[in-house]
Amino acid sequence: MSVAQEANTLVATLMAMPWGQVSASVYETGRLVTLAPWLTGHHDRIDYLLSTQRPDGSWGAPDGYGVVPTLSATEALLSAGVTEAAGRGLDVLRRSLPEATDLPDMPAVDLTVPALITLINARGAGEPLPMPPGLDSSRAERLRQVMASSAEPPLKLLHALEAAGLPEGAGSSVRPNAIGTVGASPAATAAWLGTGATPGSDSARSYLEAVVARYGGPVPVGLPITVFERGWVLSWLARANIPVEVPPEMVADLQAAIGPSGTPAGPGLPADADTTSVALHALALHGMAQDPQSLLTFDTGEHFCTWPGEDGFSISVNAHVLDAFGAYAATRSDRSDAYVEVRQRVARLLADRQRPDGCWDDRWHASPYYATLSCVLALAQYGGSELAATVARAREWVLATQLPDGSWGRWEGTLEETAYAIQALLLPEVVSNRPVEERYCQAAAQGHRFIRLMRPAGEMSDHPPLWHDKDLYTPLAIVRAALLAARHLCDSAVCRSDQDVLRVLPLFHLE
Repeated sequence: MSVAQEANTLVATLMAMPWGQVSASVYETGRLVTLAPWLTGHHDRIDYLLSTQRPDGSWGAPDGYGVVPTLSATEALLSAGVTEAAGRGLDVLRRSLPEATDLPDMPAVDLTVPALITLINARGAGEPLPMPPGLDSSRAERLRQVMASSAEPPLKLLHALEAAGLPEGAGSSVRPNAIGTVGASPAATAAWLGTGATPGSDSARSYLEAVVARYGGPVPVGLPITVFERGWVLSWLARANIPVEVPPEMVADLQAAIGPSGTPAGPGLPADADTTSVALHALALHGMAQDPQSLLTFDTGEHFCTWPGEDGFSISVNAHVLDAFGAYAATRSDRSDAYVEVRQRVARLLADRQRPDGCWDDRWHASPYYATLSCVLALAQYGGSELAATVARAREWVLATQLPDGSWGRWEGTLEETAYAIQALLLPEVVSNRPVEERYCQAAAQGHRFIRLMRPAGEMSDHPPLWHDKDLYTPLAIVRAALLAARHLCDSAVCRSDQDVLRVLPLFHLE
């Protein structure tokens, strides 16, 4: 099957599975084991936790990413009476928590970690777990008080409502949305159901049953992610110039999703600058440019926040904001001067935040290759010639960090990160119809060989989770789009040989 055929098949799955294609989550699955043992698939969820435990007793990725899933799985197995595996998890936590001084910047980590430690210690399973330095239960307690007072909590906190430890009767101020979810989260929805609130409880149960049926027991950390998924897939396919037929109703849905204050990733979540930017960029690349004025909701005057009141800063969000404003000006000849000050300010911000080694990192993805690709593409297309040296430094970093087998990756070579690196090396020239330097082509060719040898078959579900939510996860359709973009670029990249003669690099086709 050609890349174009695969891309069209992928777009068709977006229509067929509108809630999104997302990997299962250890954290979220663990919360359902405790909060909803009555729900269909309870034993399948326990089996999932047991099958994903690592030999050392932990769950999750290195560098602090294992704390949240290990806490959740351990507490869940204690609640289910699976003591041996839970005991191994407790041993890991007693060793690691005192040294967890710099936890990854994950959403709600200051809620979930203290809440889970409190739950585990309340079970009296031996020596109490210590609280990591700098964390306490004060924020979870404030959320609990807000819920107990019947005041409506901020929309962004609904996604982690389970961390509040809600008592019975405390859910009266919250209602599931039309789909039946609270905060686009199975765990938050189950926690709300546990309060005994009745209006909307039938739809909430139906939502949970639907998610469990799709995944066979385990659940993802967030669903639906309709706008988020469609925006990323369509923008990456279009940017790589892959010929694909996009259903008109999908484009219409994207347009309708963007309101005066932007759009959320999916129902039950607050509007955010990241999803809004990528959706606007996708529309512009598909000839339906829409004024990005809604993004000004997120402008702090210095940078664009993911949502108003955000704790932290995201480099990739600001790169995507530059994409949205830049694509609007580039595709609308009558608005070529629109938002010049904003574009220049954001471009300078990206350049100023570049690390000394040439890369960027980000709060929404574990891999620097994602953040670096986001900045390289935005600056190369919309940052102006004065920032060409910034882009060049980033691509030198990509070249320098390629692994011996041709792949790229933070912890090990992965298909996803290799796809990002290939795009960073090839796409700036391809989109401007310029020849690509030989060394970039050769590095991309080695990465393409890795993809050819290692890419999984079928639905390509074998991708280590790298995207940030309460737990790391993989947006499978989005990663597949990134891989298709990398393959297409390799097949079409025009390169310059050592003799300065233009040629097409004979790379690998994967039919």
